[in-house]
Amino acid sequence: MKQVTAAVIGAGNRGTAYASYALRYPSELRIVAVAEPSPVRREKMGECHGIPSNMLFENWEELMAHPRLAEAVLICTQDRMHYQPAIMALKKGYHVLLEKPMATDPAECLKMGACAEDYQRIFLICHVLRYTSFFSTLKKLLDEGKIGRLISIQHNENLAYWHQAHSYVRGNWRNSTESSPMILAKSCHDMDIMLWLAGADCQQVSSFGSLTHFKQENAPMGAPARCLDGCPAEKDCLYYAPRIYLTERTDWPVSAITNDLSLAGRVEALKTGPYGRCVYFCDNNVVDHQVVNLQFANEVTAAFTMCAFSAEESRTIKLMGTEGEIRGHMKKNEIEVVYFGTGRKDLIRLEKAGSGHGGGDDGLMRHFIREIQGEAEAKTGLTSAGISVQSHLMALAAERSRLEKKVITVSDYVTEVMRGWNSAD
Repeated sequence: MKQVTAAVIGAGNRGTAYASYALRYPSELRIVAVAEPSPVRREKMGECHGIPSNMLFENWEELMAHPRLAEAVLICTQDRMHYQPAIMALKKGYHVLLEKPMATDPAECLKMGACAEDYQRIFLICHVLRYTSFFSTLKKLLDEGKIGRLISIQHNENLAYWHQAHSYVRGNWRNSTESSPMILAKSCHDMDIMLWLAGADCQQVSSFGSLTHFKQENAPMGAPARCLDGCPAEKDCLYYAPRIYLTERTDWPVSAITNDLSLAGRVEALKTGPYGRCVYFCDNNVVDHQVVNLQFANEVTAAFTMCAFSAEESRTIKLMGTEGEIRGHMKKNEIEVVYFGTGRKDLIRLEKAGSGHGGGDDGLMRHFIREIQGEAEAKTGLTSAGISVQSHLMALAAERSRLEKKVITVSDYVTEVMRGWNSAD
């Protein structure tokens, strides 16, 4: 199969992760252009991939002003910066791999899905969990009828306490008015997985949750606005920034706070940047815990919990069927199948994957490339814009339910979104 060429828009953590596939599998993928406002990140990606200087752009508008530069584009900008470059790329003939979430506006999600169909472009959303051996094994077990008919799903996203503080209190996804609600920014993966496992359209959604802990009223007595300004609680506070960011480690999450990862550079970042702030004095407003209940068209029910207060970061799941149950722990890569009546248990231990998200990053990239290359098997893709639109609307409906304290009927919600879209046009 021929090598696929791609441009990258957004050379941050996710853009770098997806583009790194080309470094491991150069016969399959070559990165030929990048658009990134940070000169340091732009030059670093250019150097890593041997991109000539005339193919390094400051923004996506500059890149899109040229005739099509590659077969595909990887769009990995911030949440609210997806719609315009995605639409432009589809119209210019690029196949598109778009970082989740598709958009923060439900109408924009629908418009992108429609545009991909109109222009007959491959348009994959980075729902990487579908491409992990863990979740693909769960799906296979269900499809084989190992536990009879699926009845209910219990799914937990255990978000480690330190990750919540880094990304959703101090970091880029702390404020829904600047990025997106927590259920969309972090957990649209999980909405997508439950939709996939349930095997039917979602009909109704209800949700509860709030920001409970990371608020000013819970700050230690005498705590300053910044950790380096002499915090009296530095020895006991779980979130004391120097203890997190000023160690010998410089990989993620430390690498996210500054481009200058020297000790002096990191100290300066904590003095002046968002990651040096006390977690109780930030401008965050996203929830630190949330539950979502889902009813599917085939009568499967699902209960999802996202909670920031966990020692380890992992996803755990229980699938309950008429003839047995399946319990899974993603971090441990373990799946247990329990059969009713016989007492028999099968323990499946999966091999640890090499790439991020339990092997999902590489799995997604491999599938995207195979689709572009025209492989017949890849054309029956695990995900697409149309499928992703539904899981995004589930997440957005859940947020509306949480805020308005009512059950949301998904079909009514879609009709409302479409009505607004049509009136705007």
